[in-house]
Amino acid sequence: QVQLVESGGGLVQAGGSLRLSCVASRLTFSNYGMGWFRQAPGKEREFVAAISWSGSSAYYADSVKDRSTISRDNAKNTVFLQMNSLKPEDTAVYYCAAAPTLRRYTSRASYNYWGQGTQVTVSS
Repeated sequence: QVQLVESGGGLVQAGGSLRLSCVASRLTFSNYGMGWFRQAPGKEREFVAAISWSGSSAYYADSVKDRSTISRDNAKNTVFLQMNSLKPEDTAVYYCAAAPTLRRYTSRASYNYWGQGTQVTVSS
């Protein structure tokens, strides 16, 4: 079955950076838009960023827009999320997900496949 595996999370001080990766397998990767979501304790899972199948279009939540970059490498079935100037409120489990269309890219229902998540903790 389709598998999405995230990596790159960890503990970082406020102001630091992290680069998250998500590798897809058993998926025609270049046919899917890819997204990143996050879920903090006690909160709902929320949209962070998304990228079109070709990489030509990218979308961001306002909370990360000026601090993050989503990218993808279709040859390696991998999507990345570079996060800079991290804040304690960025602390969450980060999930990648695959969607056949990004018409409603902020909606969790648009995404067919999800990874297990990687923990990001930002200390103040």
